[in-house]
Amino acid sequence: MPSIAVFHPQIVHFIIALGFVGVGLRVFSLTGRLPWTRSAAAALLIMAAIAGVAAAKSGAQAHGPLERIPGVRAAVEEHEEAGENARNAFLVIGLLELGALAMTRREAIQRGLHATSAVAGLVGAFFLFEAGEHGGALVYSYAGGPGMRSGDSTDIRRLLVAGLYSQADKDRQAGRGDDAARLTDELVRRMPGDQTTAFLAIESKLKDRKDAQGTLLDLAAISTPADDPRLVIRKGLLTVEALEVLGQRDSAKVILGALAKQFPESRMVGEALRKMP
Repeated sequence: MPSIAVFHPQIVHFIIALGFVGVGLRVFSLTGRLPWTRSAAAALLIMAAIAGVAAAKSGAQAHGPLERIPGVRAAVEEHEEAGENARNAFLVIGLLELGALAMTRREAIQRGLHATSAVAGLVGAFFLFEAGEHGGALVYSYAGGPGMRSGDSTDIRRLLVAGLYSQADKDRQAGRGDDAARLTDELVRRMPGDQTTAFLAIESKLKDRKDAQGTLLDLAAISTPADDPRLVIRKGLLTVEALEVLGQRDSAKVILGALAKQFPESRMVGEALRKMP
């Protein structure tokens, strides 16, 4: 069978949608209301069983490169186990639904199979939720997604950039200015010519290296497009902050007042005004 690992994210969303909606319809169909829900539930649950097989297969094919990331293997195994449990549960449910379809002339047996399918469906929904939760942890807590599907080095670079930015921010908040500055330097090296990164470097010079005078010199040397309010505000607020550090509060107030007039709806400018003594 050809590798379908690249389609794992799409496939798992199919089984999640089909499974939860199918189980819900099957449980509701037991009330006897809306007769169409009986056949709708059967169709969805049988498709969920097929999707479950494809999801487990694609996940098994995808986990190799991911589990080689340090510290990720245990989380991968938990996700894989939950996915296999969900697949097995929906295979049983699918067989029950096929059996019920074969019993159209024996209504009592068909109702019993539907009831059994509903109970099994609740169990399957639990396993499906667990699989989805562990899969989400792999993506959001272990950063297991970037570059794994496409193999594109650009995705890996984006992952590294996000990590450098986030860790530098955490180090700064924790008072580890030297660490934040080193990470920001690496970020600049990885993103040459990027204006957002240039502002991060200036901010790091002010907050991590405590060089307010150098910050003002860097800000004076950087140009911001007049039609980009975000960058204009960023430059202005960094200028205000550097001037305050240097004790030039009157100049800071003048610049902040000009920003407030130019961008009266800006939340960031408003917060800076409220903090200004």
